[in-house]
Amino acid sequence: MRDALEEILRLVARAPGVSFADARAGRDERETVTVRDGEVERALRQTSSGVGVRVLCDGAWGFCAGAAADAAQAEAIARRALQIARASAAVNREKVRLVGEEPQRGRYETPVAEDPFALPLDRKVADLMRPADALRARAKVQAAEARMMFRRVTTTLVTSEGTAVEQSVTHGSVGMKVVVADGREVQQRSYPMDHDGGCAQKGYELVREIDLDGQVERIHDEAVALLEAPPLPERETTLILDPTQLALQIHESCGHPTESDRALGDEVSLAGGSFLTPDLRGTFRYGSHLVNLTADATTPFGLGSFGWDDEGVPARRTPIIEAGRFVGYLTSRETAARLGLPASSGAMRAESWARVPIVRMVNVNLEPGDGGSYEDLIADTDDGVLMGWNKSWSIDHLRLNFQFGCEAAWEIKHGRRGRLFRNPVYTGQTPEFWGGCDRVAGVADWRLYGFLRCGKGDPVQAMHVGHGCPPARFRKVRVGSSR
Repeated sequence: MRDALEEILRLVARAPGVSFADARAGRDERETVTVRDGEVERALRQTSSGVGVRVLCDGAWGFCAGAAADAAQAEAIARRALQIARASAAVNREKVRLVGEEPQRGRYETPVAEDPFALPLDRKVADLMRPADALRARAKVQAAEARMMFRRVTTTLVTSEGTAVEQSVTHGSVGMKVVVADGREVQQRSYPMDHDGGCAQKGYELVREIDLDGQVERIHDEAVALLEAPPLPERETTLILDPTQLALQIHESCGHPTESDRALGDEVSLAGGSFLTPDLRGTFRYGSHLVNLTADATTPFGLGSFGWDDEGVPARRTPIIEAGRFVGYLTSRETAARLGLPASSGAMRAESWARVPIVRMVNVNLEPGDGGSYEDLIADTDDGVLMGWNKSWSIDHLRLNFQFGCEAAWEIKHGRRGRLFRNPVYTGQTPEFWGGCDRVAGVADWRLYGFLRCGKGDPVQAMHVGHGCPPARFRKVRVGSSR
């Protein structure tokens, strides 16, 4: 298909008014397995393949995608994309410009020790049923589930500028959750975290590394303890966030507001805008001098890692927040040009071959600090609270004011972890919250997490994104309990 796509793009590029075109031929394979309460709730395997073509003609985009079993069908898709671009140009008010990019050649492939798609379904069910049944057998358990998902996306991308790259990206997730009750109260504990569990760009070896069996007793005992735990008293205090929660805090209050299309107003009608407007770049104080956040598509095993984004820009590491100052955006070649930047950050990603690429998070990471270990953070805290494992979140459309709920919180007194609290929440305003960051743990406690279904775009696209961080401490945070 690569030779056919290159020939089709040569034909399209010769059409009057065309300044750029690209084509992605892709195959998307997914498998999801969920067990709940002794039954297989879901065992689903899906495969799709096709071609998506973008054409920039007379300063306007056209995109078309469809199944393409041969070169003739792919050519028809390309010609339709050209027609759409010409129709768009007739009503387009502002001509699209792209920053320059060197043509790319090469191949990227996820290192996989054990191919998840080559293993029998019975083994996957057994690896989930075992820990789920062990949870069900314990006291006060109302429900227990375990789940895994694996996906492989194989893509060939060619452009009219000479880029021709191939990628095969495999990622997975695995996790479990237990729900307990005593007639008055219902609580849950999850591992490694709720929502998507433990995620990484790996093969089936991820299941062994997560080790659900080894965490059954701990999460059950913590869930039962939550039934008797008091609600967290409302007050302003020092807050330490476990990486399981800090990853989502980064996602919502740094990743989304630094998406350049949101900052430029292009997503206001659906995903929202951003308080980090272009006039603030380079001068705005986002957080304390300890806060360093980067968009890094080169992070090993990250869900947002790749060889090239979906318009052929190589994986890059781009500072977003540097010593607390807002310095950069997640950009495409188009939004970089609109912002007057010399290059794209390489953040154009599509959910599949059937969707047009849009600006998306890659791996947005909080860099490790020199604040010592996780235990050092606790030992250095005289009076505070430790929270982790997200249960709920709410944040406004500008990504400024937020509230997060967690599964559990622990009191910290005189440098030691103390009482357990149920249904904890914390609230804040993004620059004030990050401005209160006064300690970031070191590289030994840096952990990589991810989310599989970050929604954005119209029609909506669910994208996999990564977030790495160590635990960190924040001063003067308002905490309390949801009930």
